[in-house]
Amino acid sequence: MSRRGYGSLAAGRFSRFMLVLGFLFLYLPIISLIIFSFNYSRLVTVWDSANSPSLRWYQELLNNEALLGAAWLSVQVAALTATLAVVLGTLAAFALLRAGPLRSRALLSAMIGAPLVMPEIITGLSLLLLFVTLEQWLGWPAGRGMLTIVIAHATLAMAYVAVVVQSRLASFDRSLEEAALDLGATPTTVFWRITLPLMWPALLSGWLLAFTLSWDDVVIAQFVAGPNASTLPMWVFSKLRLGVSPEINALATLVILFVALVLGCGTWLSRRRERQVQRPVST
Repeated sequence: MSRRGYGSLAAGRFSRFMLVLGFLFLYLPIISLIIFSFNYSRLVTVWDSANSPSLRWYQELLNNEALLGAAWLSVQVAALTATLAVVLGTLAAFALLRAGPLRSRALLSAMIGAPLVMPEIITGLSLLLLFVTLEQWLGWPAGRGMLTIVIAHATLAMAYVAVVVQSRLASFDRSLEEAALDLGATPTTVFWRITLPLMWPALLSGWLLAFTLSWDDVVIAQFVAGPNASTLPMWVFSKLRLGVSPEINALATLVILFVALVLGCGTWLSRRRERQVQRPVST
């Protein structure tokens, strides 16, 4: 075998080794967390071989009313945040790309993109001061809770949605809209029948991204949440201050299972659609 052949073989083995090493680095802690979620012992790092595996911590997790309340609040906040962020982010993307001549386009683009690079602690503190000032001047919002968390999360998430939708609009074939207008369709009909269906993948991606950002956030929520509004990340963070509880392992395992199911269903639907498109049309 030539030197070039040996070199290619060595490069291939090295690439596979680094790939396996990267997967182990990413997923070995997750696998360890899942395994210890079935541990009976209260000590997270000590395996109780006499009573394990056990569903003890899953049962205690499902009987924890504070946790269930925080999880339900997080779901509500994330869903409302994602919906509001999609609406505002889409309007911002349209303004940047289809508003015609606009002197303040660069300023508007910089203001929309600012939350992407600004530290979350600065965003949370500034929003807290804004809510306090508005309450003193206008009496709204009355206190801090779910509403202030949604507004704060939407402020951050709409920037990500705007980037996703803007990239889709930039590659959009506007000749389809122009053809529909030439054929007599109204601008409203063109938007609902042509523009929106073609933008749907970007809107769905933006919605899922905003949902994930809101579900995962703890820094901004710590500033704008009131004493009676504790999201799931805030509940987990408060538990970690007192030491890791086995309930956290069970909770993380359930979240991982849910995400895996969603990804699996999405992959299956995508492959099914590809097979339907590639299937020859019978004559």
